[in-house]
Amino acid sequence: MPKVTYLQPDGTRVDLDVRAGASVMQAAVDHNVKGIVGECGGSAMCATCHVYVDEARLAQLPARDMVEEEMLASTASPRLPNSRLGCQIVMTDALDGLIVRIPPVQTFEETGR
Repeated sequence: MPKVTYLQPDGTRVDLDVRAGASVMQAAVDHNVKGIVGECGGSAMCATCHVYVDEARLAQLPARDMVEEEMLASTASPRLPNSRLGCQIVMTDALDGLIVRIPPVQTFEETGR
């Protein structure tokens, strides 16, 4: 079973075994990983599963589609070149060892805006 490491903004790490075919977001929600909200349930409509993917692994992921691009334009934390929506990263055995960093905030309510 592939493993994913979720790095919290404070450096804390959560290592999970994630079944192939499950999304990075769904695994995090199922295991109560702090910082992954997934308000829309994985339909790429809320950007509350925004993660920063380890840059060494970006090339292994499918390209962002237009919906993901649009949602990443409205993240509460800054969009970076390695920003992805966790709901759009479907785990495979080839992604074993994937590391994602959780941004400091996922919702605009957390920003105080």
